[in-house]
Amino acid sequence: MGMRLPPFQQLVDAHWRDVARLAAALAGPGDGEDAAQRAWLRALEAYPRLRSTRNLRGWLLTITARSAMDSHRARRRAPLPVAAVPDHAAPADAPVATEDIWEAVRLLPERQRLAVALRYVLDLPHAEVARTLGTTQAASRRLVSDALAALRRELPEEAIR
Repeated sequence: MGMRLPPFQQLVDAHWRDVARLAAALAGPGDGEDAAQRAWLRALEAYPRLRSTRNLRGWLLTITARSAMDSHRARRRAPLPVAAVPDHAAPADAPVATEDIWEAVRLLPERQRLAVALRYVLDLPHAEVARTLGTTQAASRRLVSDALAALRRELPEEAIR
């Protein structure tokens, strides 16, 4: 006897907030909604071919992370128009904006970036982060720790607390 998938709408109802938050965190506020929509479309397309219902949330968050990364890659290739080119860089003691922090997160390696977003955006415990990433809790903790260490090297101390 074959596996029975729940109706796709149940998946949407249960996880739409997590998908939206993760997409916004990884793709940025300008591209987050588009990334979430792409994630839902990809999930709907792949849903009939699923072989297990064991971790639908993790499966969906993985699709969301990949959709967000696609947005990030596309944005990196796009030209960035500016009104005027500044004569010099911002002073070193200038405050760090939230956008700067998330831009630094977006530059992390993919698994570190995803681990940080799952841990601090969705506020998931390491057990759930590990399950979503398909790894151990120790590896999940290491990914987050390495990501934070990299951010501390890149950003001023007061930005990471």
